[in-house]
Amino acid sequence: MKYKYYIILLMVLLTTGASAQRGKNMKAAVPDTAQVVKSYQDSLRVLRQRLDSVQRINEALRTESDDGRYYRLFAPATFYHSGANKVLSLTPQTGDDVTDAVDATLLSLYMRRPDLISAYESQLKEAGSIRYDVNKKLNQHVDIVEKAAPVPEEVGIDTPIAVEIKKPNWWKFIFDGSLQFMQNYVSDNWYKGGESNYSAIGALTLELNYNDKDRVLFENKLETKLGFQTSRSDTVHKFKTNNDLLRLTSKLGLQAHKRWYYTLQLLAYTQFAQGYKANDPFVYSDFMSPFKLNVGIGMEYKVEAMNKRLTGSLNFLPLSFNYIYVGREALVTRNGISEGHHSKEDFASQFTADLQWKISDQVLWKSRLYANTSYNRSLVEWENQFELKVSKYISATLFLYPRFDDSNVYDDDLGYFQFQEYSSLGLAYKF
Repeated sequence: MKYKYYIILLMVLLTTGASAQRGKNMKAAVPDTAQVVKSYQDSLRVLRQRLDSVQRINEALRTESDDGRYYRLFAPATFYHSGANKVLSLTPQTGDDVTDAVDATLLSLYMRRPDLISAYESQLKEAGSIRYDVNKKLNQHVDIVEKAAPVPEEVGIDTPIAVEIKKPNWWKFIFDGSLQFMQNYVSDNWYKGGESNYSAIGALTLELNYNDKDRVLFENKLETKLGFQTSRSDTVHKFKTNNDLLRLTSKLGLQAHKRWYYTLQLLAYTQFAQGYKANDPFVYSDFMSPFKLNVGIGMEYKVEAMNKRLTGSLNFLPLSFNYIYVGREALVTRNGISEGHHSKEDFASQFTADLQWKISDQVLWKSRLYANTSYNRSLVEWENQFELKVSKYISATLFLYPRFDDSNVYDDDLGYFQFQEYSSLGLAYKF
């Protein structure tokens, strides 16, 4: 049917041309019929060749539309290195005809419209690898099975579902206990007495903490230590205490900003038994002699650094109330209390740093720095405990404890400074 229309169009053109020719030259001869037929056949042959050419181009476009080598022409304008390398390189590497043609087209675009370039090939490689297998034919593999697995039934909306809601437990309990043997060194002017020796010590720490993960923080720690020693040089005492501590620390915090808390802290401590020196019947310390109580208000900062290997708290209490009580009359003046009295109160400023650094999986450093001053007297204690985990239940401990207290009796050698050290090896358990 298409050829029919072309024939009619051709006949109209030939007729129009012939009429015009007769108008110009009436003397022209009438064309020969054979010549007209031959011209008509030649026109059909040319038209057929054109139609065949168009058909081949269409088939080529349809075939090449699935060819991944053309993707760079239709993707967002990107600068690819291959086109420039073929022009500038001394030994260019050419590919197939299609790839070379695409590179030439893109290079022309780079030269004429560089403002259209929005990305570079290096950026594409950083974002993800470029696929070079786009020409690879993909075959779909279909596995046919004899029987398909049943489709699981979905639970309907009306089907009852049991939901159990548990109230979170914000309380956390910590137990840490140890029983160790040690070598102990105590300075002659240590305020609780004692003697350098080989001895044993038991320690128990209990913690009960509340944290609602929102604003309220309530921490309670009870620390107890009791060690005994025996010495051949001491003919007065068969056993003496070399380490004696009973301390309670309670803190109530209200979150101010991130790791900062408004804090109210209570600190109370004394000891269990009487403290002696070698070959000396005098009691240098006892239960409730002294007993110290401190209540302060301020700010606390929660430390969390070094990938959570360094944790703890820094407590700044600019206003605190100190109370000290001494039950034994003979120990009153040794603890800064006026003679004839058993207690004393004053106001002071206080700072406490309680840190724990997990140096490695086997080594742990616990440090506590306590400083309290009423601007008439000063007390600084720095407890350092290094724990080496030998096994799950066996550990070694090195304890270093420098102390400064200008309310104590002045020593000719060390002044108001005191020092205690011991190292031990024994059992340890924590949960």
